Amino acid sequence: MAEPLAAQVARFLDFLAVERGLSANTLEAYRRDLGKYRSFLARADVHDATAATEGLVASFVEHLSRQEYEEGKRYRASSVARTLAAVRSLHSFLRREGDTAENPTEGVGRPKVPRNLPRPLSVEEIQAILESPAEGDVVGARDRAILETMYGAGLRISELVGLDVDEVDLEEGSLRVIGKGDKQRVVPLGRFAREALASYLTRSRPALAGVRTRGALFLNQRGGRLTRQGVAKILAAAARRAGVVKRVTPHTLRHSFATHLLEGGADVRVVQELLGHASLTTTQIYTQVTGDRLREEYFTAHPRARFRPADGAPAPVGNGVA
Repeated sequence: MAEPLAAQVARFLDFLAVERGLSANTLEAYRRDLGKYRSFLARADVHDATAATEGLVASFVEHLSRQEYEEGKRYRASSVARTLAAVRSLHSFLRREGDTAENPTEGVGRPKVPRNLPRPLSVEEIQAILESPAEGDVVGARDRAILETMYGAGLRISELVGLDVDEVDLEEGSLRVIGKGDKQRVVPLGRFAREALASYLTRSRPALAGVRTRGALFLNQRGGRLTRQGVAKILAAAARRAGVVKRVTPHTLRHSFATHLLEGGADVRVVQELLGHASLTTTQIYTQVTGDRLREEYFTAHPRARFRPADGAPAPVGNGVA
């Protein structure tokens, strides 16, 4: 007979999949995080989640904060906080289901997570990356289409690799995207992305297609659906060719997409819809990024902001142009 804790976690994951409609990737993240919790409780000889105490949950958080997942590498505060959130959700579920009247996680403090603002690339750096794949080449045309689509539509990496051919409408210039929680949204495609996709679909995809292809939009050189790791390698190689020395990930392009839209005057609610954010609060972090850039530009360019005159010298008042 399975231990109660294993059955409780399985019921909770079924609830997330069926009732909440969470994606396979999100469910796998919950499964991993709750696996850590199950292992910790087992070492404490606790095999039923309803027997866990607040002190035990607090000890788990402390243990995870000190634990090394590789030699010399500890879990970040954000990872510990995410795991605690999964444990909280499990216990909240069990209380709602009537398994227990208590939730031992309620008094456990969340680790303080430093706020890391996204670091977008400049428009010039993005342009250099997008133009780096070789032209007139099957793989180069594919890579160009991938990069233009990822930046042009602000897609998550999972959304990009999950695209099928029938979700592309080149005539209208749009994509039907399956986002988090299997929620669909339609996002527009600009001219460069449309042209790159048209070239890829006409010349490259037929050359790459094989027996395993089916409806996948972006293919690897064996004809199968391109993976997240494959796209990350393509982007890293493009960044190296473009001479961009910053760390560039698929999410960097998404950050840059949002930041450049806001800097161009787009309404934050429109950007929220384009990104597929459930909450406006998530999108508003980008307004702080553009605000920081605005301050940087101001202190760089304004004569009364950047100069500190020597004692007795008059401060400059302008550049002499009326």
